[in-house]
Amino acid sequence: MNSANSMNSNNSISKFVKLQRKQNGLTQVDLSKKSGTGLRFVKELEAGKRTLRIDKVNDVLYLFGHELQPAKLKKDSV
Repeated sequence: MNSANSMNSNNSISKFVKLQRKQNGLTQVDLSKKSGTGLRFVKELEAGKRTLRIDKVNDVLYLFGHELQPAKLKKDSV
């Protein structure tokens, strides 16, 4: 996977989480408590950190009825 695709994926997840959090009236502290993750993790997730634990990302996404899963790339990566 090239770094541009990886960055786009991270940014879209970050934007999704931040939007969902705000639409649900949650602060980052609220989200960290409800998801069982730390505040630092939520901040790093929303900031688009490129290396995060998948299980923790899913803990956050589950609150909004979503999960990470394989997705077809728009362009062939091989």
